[in-house]
Amino acid sequence: MEVSVVVPAFNEENNVEQVIREAMKLENLKEIIVVDDGSSDRTAEKAAAAGAMVIRHEVNMGKGKALMTGCAAAKGDIIVFLDADLNFELVDLKKMLEPLEQGRADMTVARFPRARKKGGFGLVKTLAHWGVYLLTGREVKAALSGQRAMKREVLKSVGEIPGGFGAEVGFLIDVLRKGFRVVEIDVNMRHRETGRSLRDFVHRGRQFVDILVTLLRKVIQ
Repeated sequence: MEVSVVVPAFNEENNVEQVIREAMKLENLKEIIVVDDGSSDRTAEKAAAAGAMVIRHEVNMGKGKALMTGCAAAKGDIIVFLDADLNFELVDLKKMLEPLEQGRADMTVARFPRARKKGGFGLVKTLAHWGVYLLTGREVKAALSGQRAMKREVLKSVGEIPGGFGAEVGFLIDVLRKGFRVVEIDVNMRHRETGRSLRDFVHRGRQFVDILVTLLRKVIQ
């Protein structure tokens, strides 16, 4: 099965090339699509130079919209979402793809190791975890993970990815409600970690609000 990798990116000129280079090592790779979501730096230029197909939003539209743009252009049998700030190795990607290729899952979600430094107080993760559980009856520890691999029919069936920071949680709820098999995969991937600065807490506050709004919308759907 051929794989399309979709990378939503906003001002990630320092890391996007690394993500593309590692993903390029996949033997069954169809394409890498980087959606430059209104960046003000050289993200698009560097992604194109590294060999990715680049689609540019003129203004920042949010992760959900960027993922939808990338998915609309993807042609592979399997679609993989990778964040542009990611640090990973090919073995991690293969771990995510294996259950799909063997017919044991319809979607896999990457479960990261424990963060190396202290960040927030876990409120966002707790909200996401319990929100998914209460709305689907399924316990997914890595509900916030943006690193996912899925069969094309999963995207076709769900159709829409929510906007804002609720994209991952809302999409996961829809996938589980449709009855698709979701498997979490332990990986050694790393994000650029945040700390406990005022800016970091403001960011997590926005995440919390967006996810809460997404969950409330799912309650009435």
